[in-house]
Amino acid sequence: MKQLFTPFEQISKSKKTIILVAWIILILALWFVGTMGQKHLFPSPTQVLDGFTQLFNEGLVVHIFNSLKLCFLSIFIAIIISMFFAYTWPIPLLKPISELITKFRFLPLAGLTLYITLVIHEARNMQIWILVIFLTTFLTTSLISVVSSIPQEEFDHAKTLKCNRWEVLWQVVILGRIDYVIDVIRQNLAITWMMLVTVESTLAAAGGLGFLIKNSDKFSNHSRIIALQIIILLIGLGLDFGINFLRKSVFRYSKI
Repeated sequence: MKQLFTPFEQISKSKKTIILVAWIILILALWFVGTMGQKHLFPSPTQVLDGFTQLFNEGLVVHIFNSLKLCFLSIFIAIIISMFFAYTWPIPLLKPISELITKFRFLPLAGLTLYITLVIHEARNMQIWILVIFLTTFLTTSLISVVSSIPQEEFDHAKTLKCNRWEVLWQVVILGRIDYVIDVIRQNLAITWMMLVTVESTLAAAGGLGFLIKNSDKFSNHSRIIALQIIILLIGLGLDFGINFLRKSVFRYSKI
């Protein structure tokens, strides 16, 4: 028992599972006890289940599909753009442009939305490009950090193999760090999924989970809001697990 309260203590997988299950049971118990009676601030489990039923009857699956489609399309475009800026960062002529892109991550979303709406008028396209621009700044920053952290020994090793500068860029930076790139994408996907709901609730015309949250908040339907939060959390965890599993399966050396 003492080892469970000792910092940096290594415990078995079975004990980790027991601890996780115990915390889940405790949280559920507190939820049930805290929502007993006539007056309670938080919706009860029964009310949340009723919220799930209402959402499903109102086309929840379609809205989830719309949100996932928006998420994957946005991150795909952002990955292509970010890789271009990150992989051209070592080129002196283009380096200032890449570093300028990273500075745009401090821009507020409200100001960004204003200028995009002046150029793009279709709701879904506005959502896509708001997310693309927002995500590109963070992805580029993370990818440049990956490139800049490559040890000099790897570049020297490539040079001893008679690789020219472009071959070094291809072999060491691009091919040699694909597993790192996937992990960066996994981390930034969480940002995309979080911002997705905000963007969808701001531009509700195209539907999605953000639209459902905004609509539920409009009518103060807290049980539906909690149900949607649970759905969003589970989908986000699923996406994170899937990408991490893919990285470890394809690039097994990355687990070392």
